Amino acid sequence: MIKSAPAAPRNILIIQLGDIGDVVLATASFRAIKDHLPDSCVHALVRKGCGALLAADPNLSGIYESHRGGGRLSDVARENLALARSLRAERFDLVIDLRTGDRSAILALLARGTEKVAYAGDGAFWRRLVYTRLFDHLAEAPPPAHPGADQSLRILRAAGFDVGNFLPRLHVSGEMDAVAMETLSAAGIPAGTRFATINPFSRWKYKEWGYDRWAEVITALGEQHGLPSVLIGSAEESLEADGILRKAGGTGRSITGKTSLGELAAVLRRSTLHLGVDSAAPHMASALGTPTLTIFGPSDWRAWVLQDDLHRVVAPDMPCVPCNKQGCDRKGRSICLEELPTEKVLRAAEEILRAAPARATPAAR
Repeated sequence: MIKSAPAAPRNILIIQLGDIGDVVLATASFRAIKDHLPDSCVHALVRKGCGALLAADPNLSGIYESHRGGGRLSDVARENLALARSLRAERFDLVIDLRTGDRSAILALLARGTEKVAYAGDGAFWRRLVYTRLFDHLAEAPPPAHPGADQSLRILRAAGFDVGNFLPRLHVSGEMDAVAMETLSAAGIPAGTRFATINPFSRWKYKEWGYDRWAEVITALGEQHGLPSVLIGSAEESLEADGILRKAGGTGRSITGKTSLGELAAVLRRSTLHLGVDSAAPHMASALGTPTLTIFGPSDWRAWVLQDDLHRVVAPDMPCVPCNKQGCDRKGRSICLEELPTEKVLRAAEEILRAAPARATPAAR
């Protein structure tokens, strides 16, 4: 008797408990699954707070958020218990874990899934009791595949999905776009104004470029290109942003700490150019169709960024770059970034602006 082919999964959970940039890159996998299985329901499980980035994604049927910690223990326990109940009630046909950590494995275990797949990595042996399939080796897609997005897509290929080299893509709702326009207007950037967004900040200081240099960039963009700069970042970085603007002679604006993650995406989509250091914001901007200039030092951009005329990386001309270390001698400072001249950044910005086509005011999507 000939066995019938297994039914295609209809209810799928994709787990990505990484940082904001990891979630942005995973949008390529959401699109790939939906393109391959258009009748499926694709759900995402991300860290609490990251769901706002995915709220308008047409490829997703549902979004779950995991509370990692902080706040009252009873509240955290209550949220995680509710999450576990929701996952078990859904009865997924397929669970795809894009991480290799214990937390995602525990959530994969709690979720009912006919099949559960993940990359083995260096995880504990007990992971083999959680997943029905673990992949010890993953084949990388050759260029011009997006290296960051491919880290998730190669798991899908190992699981048997015939997916292409999809690019990350974020979507913005009309509601978020309207709030972003109000925030920009309050900061002195009226609707229809061309502007640059700048994120000089990183969670890790060894990835940051000198604030004095950023002030020079802000001044030059205004004087040479008529492009006002809008600084973005967290509330904790607002004082540093104000200091940068004072050094720039008041030619820029700051909305640090004034946007939610969804609103920030809307701001980035409206900007003419995004400049920043190795952080989540360049991934977001690129996935929203905004040209990007990203400054890298110790970290290796080749594993994360797809470069072209509109998405450029600027790195110091030193033989040790990238070293993949947490600063020189692990002391929190990177000499390579301290010696990166402003002129090199401005030249790259000018090249992007020359290559970038005139952008119409984006419609919500």
